Amino acid sequence: MKIIAKSKRPASQIALEIEVPAETSKQAYEQVVRDLSRRVKIPGFRQGKVPRQILVQRLGSKNIKAEALEKIVQESVQSAIDQESIEVLGNYKLEPAFEELVGSYKPGDVLVFSASMDIPPEVELGDYKVLQVKAEEIKYDPKQVDEFLDRQRSRLATLVPIEDRPAQKGDTVTVDYAGRLPASEDGEEEAISGAEAKDFQLELESGKFIEDLISGIEGMNVGETREIPVKFPEDYAREDLADRAAIFNVTLHEIKEKELPELDDELAEEISDFETLVELREHLESQYKEKAENQTKDNTEDAITKALVKIVEVELPETLIEREVEALLKQSLSEMERYGLDINQFLTAERVPQLKEAARPEAMENIKSSLSLTEVAKQENLEVDKEELEKRVAELVEQLKGNKLDMDRVREFVTDDLRQELALDWLRENITVELVPEGTLEEQETEGNAEEEIGKDSEADKISVVEVEAEEVSDESE
Repeated sequence: MKIIAKSKRPASQIALEIEVPAETSKQAYEQVVRDLSRRVKIPGFRQGKVPRQILVQRLGSKNIKAEALEKIVQESVQSAIDQESIEVLGNYKLEPAFEELVGSYKPGDVLVFSASMDIPPEVELGDYKVLQVKAEEIKYDPKQVDEFLDRQRSRLATLVPIEDRPAQKGDTVTVDYAGRLPASEDGEEEAISGAEAKDFQLELESGKFIEDLISGIEGMNVGETREIPVKFPEDYAREDLADRAAIFNVTLHEIKEKELPELDDELAEEISDFETLVELREHLESQYKEKAENQTKDNTEDAITKALVKIVEVELPETLIEREVEALLKQSLSEMERYGLDINQFLTAERVPQLKEAARPEAMENIKSSLSLTEVAKQENLEVDKEELEKRVAELVEQLKGNKLDMDRVREFVTDDLRQELALDWLRENITVELVPEGTLEEQETEGNAEEEIGKDSEADKISVVEVEAEEVSDESE
């Protein structure tokens, strides 16, 4: 085997033009014929005693050449990769294609072909040390503790029937309702399928049901019937009703108000493992403060990685993109399964390519982000602590207990992850990070989009941060 030429190609590919000597070409073919003669059973002949002419006739010259050529190509390409010390991502691609190569292959003649393959991309990172980014600072609000306790009191509240006043916000009511669409100019009113119920229990709180319906029920008395005009939200789950006007007939049967438990040590013991309300408050305050700090850190890291991606130049190999797309799809499907959805019904032959194409932008962004951080770690000589590495590896192995693991891959994965964490830590300390009030960047992004719509240029150096929705702080002791 001889490498005739080696050339770089777009999208982080390298091509090797390989020449296989005539003698090697012939030997590979003859070896395949001998092997087949020993293996193949043909009626009328003892195994291993099939004449060459009969063997070729029965199996087909093309099939035998294909087997020989596959052996030649695999061994030659691997030898070339080893000789050039090439780190290859994924499989190689033959030029000409294998079928065409089989047609032109003549045992005993010199064989020339090319193999192109994806390789790790070269990362050209701009001057990251002068980056200036903005990130939203999430601050702890003491009201969060009171709101949490109020929700727990509401959850444990006793419902007491009320007959001497109309329904008001916070009550739980029992109603019959039926919705219909208003009559069009040339038609009649149309009942809305699925928009009717008997003895339906509804809490009169914002976000619990259609807002107009909740507002319309407020002020009703037991036994009263009302026609309530309703406008479905633009993002309503049923697309046929989204942003449409309707009328609901509602009859109110019962009103109940919440009788809240006292906010005391007894409540603290019931909803947690803490004996006193003071201890529970201190615990919740600590949790909310930690959550705010973590959200601020996440916002900062998100802003930094977005800024890095803007100054990196890299040609992404298709192999890396495909791997990341697959990872994103697996993650999405896993989440769907946790919600009880049947992914087999979702993954149709038509939908899979669409899902993969839709995931490509996010996959490419993720890869650029990882490569950028890895390059920062490389340029700043940031070394992973061996003890931390072993600790993380052990934790991951424990999480994946029962799965067959490639420990080299596990160690490589954890090392890359730790190296990127080190890069983010270094960047947070060494570049200019301006923390701005929560919601600030979202407002700026909205204004920028509005300016683009009327033909104005937005600031080129504006870094937008995805605002993370505040999740419920779970009580670890519940």
